[in-house]
Amino acid sequence: MSQDANIDDVQEPINSAPPEVRRIIERVWKEEKGRLDKKTNTHINENILKIIKEEVR
Repeated sequence: MSQDANIDDVQEPINSAPPEVRRIIERVWKEEKGRLDKKTNTHINENILKIIKEEVR
């Protein structure tokens, strides 16, 4: 199996998700990326919960 096929398999659930779910995934990803870029060891559970609540409204 090629590398491209593996990436497509992993991304397929995201690509086929409804727009609301994709927004949640993107916002959580950005939050986590920012946390990792800053090399902080803080928990982001509350931030993720806030993102989900905002998107559900």
